[in-house]
Amino acid sequence: MSGRAAVFLDRDGTLIEERGYPTTKADIVLRPDAGAALARLAAARYLCIVLTNQSAVARGMLTEEALGALHDDLLEKLAADGGLVDALYYCPHHPDGIARAYAFRCACRKPAAGLLELAAREHGVDLARSAFIGDSPRDLFPGLTGTGPRVLVRGGHPLTELGGADHVADTLLDAVDWLLARAPQGT
Repeated sequence: MSGRAAVFLDRDGTLIEERGYPTTKADIVLRPDAGAALARLAAARYLCIVLTNQSAVARGMLTEEALGALHDDLLEKLAADGGLVDALYYCPHHPDGIARAYAFRCACRKPAAGLLELAAREHGVDLARSAFIGDSPRDLFPGLTGTGPRVLVRGGHPLTELGGADHVADTLLDAVDWLLARAPQGT
């Protein structure tokens, strides 16, 4: 074992309700049992790391500073619900953006692995012992091999393809229960 086990989670449609492009704190609404799901992962000694595409920055809908305030609000709401996040990484880019500094094709926008590689390196994560949970196949990094389980959660997007998912869950808590039944301890 060369590193810690983590569960990489998507934000919109997984931890919070899908609201298109959240730009206000009122848009940050936790999905049912999000805090409980994170608490179960932490109790099983998994790092909980959020990886999220946030093209609203490239689209000129909010600044990175405003996005940071939304993420602070998210972390506060999760903590009040009993859950903690060890780290949160986001990609503000989109090739069709109007904010020139962010309007390009990058290596960090999922399903590209830039954010994942950065998070794994900074937290000493062993990807072979780690899992992915999201509401879209891109959240599962379908082109990446040598990882642990991938779970799709029925969230804001209709599931038209499974993208290599090992399981489809109705809720985040169901996804975590399925994962913990197969790999009950992260370290």
